[in-house]
Amino acid sequence: MQSPAKSGTRRAALGGAGPLGRPSGAGRILALTDPEAADPAVGGAKAANLAQAAAAGLPVLPGVVLTTEGAPAPAGLRAAWDRLSQGGARTLVVRSSSTVEDAGESSMAGQFRSVLGVGDWDEFRRAVEEVLASARRPAAPHAPPAPMAVLVQPELHPVTGGVLFGVEPVTGDARRLMVEAVHGSPHALVSGEVTAARYVMTRRGRVVEPAGAHILDWRQCRRLARLARSAERVFGRPQDVEWAFDAAGRLWMLQSRPVTATGHSETARGPLLGPGPVSETFPAPLRPLEVDLWIPPLRHGILEAITLTHAASRRRVGHSPVVAMVGGRVAVDLELLGAAPARRSLARTLDPRGPARRLAAAWRVGRLRADLPASAAAAVALVDRDLVALPPLTTLDDAELVRILCRIPDELLPLHAREVLAGMLLPSGGDAPTAAAVALAALAEGRAAGLPDSEITARSPVVLALTAPRVGRPDPLPPEAPVPARGGTLGQLNPREALRLRARWVQELAARAATELGDRLVGAGRLAAADLLPYLHLDELAAVACGAPLPDDLADRALATPGPPLPAGFRLTGHGDVVAVAATADGASAGGRPAGGGRGAGQVRHDPAAGGGGVLVVETLSPELAGVLPGLAGLVSETGSTLSHLAILAREFGVPTVVGVPQARRRYPEGAWVLVDGGTGEIAEVPEPQGAGR
Repeated sequence: MQSPAKSGTRRAALGGAGPLGRPSGAGRILALTDPEAADPAVGGAKAANLAQAAAAGLPVLPGVVLTTEGAPAPAGLRAAWDRLSQGGARTLVVRSSSTVEDAGESSMAGQFRSVLGVGDWDEFRRAVEEVLASARRPAAPHAPPAPMAVLVQPELHPVTGGVLFGVEPVTGDARRLMVEAVHGSPHALVSGEVTAARYVMTRRGRVVEPAGAHILDWRQCRRLARLARSAERVFGRPQDVEWAFDAAGRLWMLQSRPVTATGHSETARGPLLGPGPVSETFPAPLRPLEVDLWIPPLRHGILEAITLTHAASRRRVGHSPVVAMVGGRVAVDLELLGAAPARRSLARTLDPRGPARRLAAAWRVGRLRADLPASAAAAVALVDRDLVALPPLTTLDDAELVRILCRIPDELLPLHAREVLAGMLLPSGGDAPTAAAVALAALAEGRAAGLPDSEITARSPVVLALTAPRVGRPDPLPPEAPVPARGGTLGQLNPREALRLRARWVQELAARAATELGDRLVGAGRLAAADLLPYLHLDELAAVACGAPLPDDLADRALATPGPPLPAGFRLTGHGDVVAVAATADGASAGGRPAGGGRGAGQVRHDPAAGGGGVLVVETLSPELAGVLPGLAGLVSETGSTLSHLAILAREFGVPTVVGVPQARRRYPEGAWVLVDGGTGEIAEVPEPQGAGR
């Protein structure tokens, strides 16, 4: 550490004897090399970090700090200006250095004022006043002003600048560094004005993942990596460094602060998950009551089908969630359901018992395939009989409604199991109509008669195939009802379609029974609003119906925001973070999974309600899209299954369809022209046809 005598000599050189010509009790001006400047309480965290870095020999520009004690005397301020600007020959940068920014827990990045390009004495005084006035944090306007120091340095005019993270910020992988670089000053990068070139590199500076324009050479990458390691040694933890190369090729550290927030460095393991086969049934996030009513029977039904067919080993099933809830959204194990190619282990390849197991499975599957049509017909007839015999829900008491709700999972499980088996074992082609086609014909008839949605549904419950199940106010039926080229009746549905439709009816029964019970609770003053009902769990609703109080956190549950839409394929880390994986299957190409319908081209649109044909690019194959299929040149979905209702219906209308295209809405923006091949899964940008814009 410098002696007090040497420290005083340096301050005298900047502005007179003692603390820079400042009377006792006023703010001081310290050189960055002064040991006191490294105290965050004196120089603020930003200046203190640079002072500490300079003392350790890191490349920091010279500068001074106007301490947190207050504004210095004009004479001392003028002396600092004259020295750093060389009498006005070079411009300065005046930065905030609050005691609460660039700290270990919160960076407060961009919350305080910095002024660049300060060219004369009057500008300098105003800049200092602006920075001091920014002590009140914009993100916390009611908090007391933070003690504010002011950092003043010569302005650098770099050739290249950017930001260096001492860890990979997305995953938190400490074995990787990330650098973003731009031509010129890094200010445009940190302010969000430009898109930078990105370099992911090893801790020794070897680039492993470049992206964007080529701005840095390998020598500069090595030097930045060395700076990252040095900064981490000085501060004891990875740093977020703002840096620049000047015209002479010298590397400067402009700012350094601890990395305060990263992702988890865990590798995402486990099965490949995705919303694909269930995205049409459950396109929106589910609330707790809906999860309790509909997800366990779906999971157990899939498990029963897999167990009966020996489609997967017990060990594989035991390591799978089968159906997972992620941020309120439903996903399934794509590999387990055959919607993505399963990974083949060496042990499985070498296991000599494999053929014997396959022979036993083939015998069992043959019996199941023979018995399934009759079993499915019996299950369908049983559901139809029970639904017809059920009295109006308004005539049942609360206990009877609760009993219906508690029975719903047991009613759904065999339907789901047989539906999965039918999809696995029975042919899906033929001339049989789909439930969606029968529903559209019924909807068109109802619309032509001017009937409201409730009357159409009461007359023809098959129209429920066009909507997703929901507790509370039901979603409206599609506004348009194009008549499919090939119609049909309920009795003509193949076993899988008939079972899926009955499962949808049972889900609707559960939704209506719960809604009726919720309306009664609201009428009795025991529930503040019907909208809160879906946020009860099934056992809680049963208890409340018997007189128990509502859960204390019910209102908070309703305020919780569901997670974002899920990628088409992903794995989960141990912390439950979603890591997207390109999920391709059954002949998928670079576009996605082909779903049929031929080949066509058109202009991309994202809004289904906008009309006008073209290629519709959506997040999921939601049932309510059925009404917009006629006239489309193509249909692309980020999720979905080639055997979903909408994909089947799209083939019937001859609409080229590709599903399972990760980030399709981002990759194919509105207005672009693309070709969609429903036979190969190809999606390719094409030139706009001549005269198309006229």
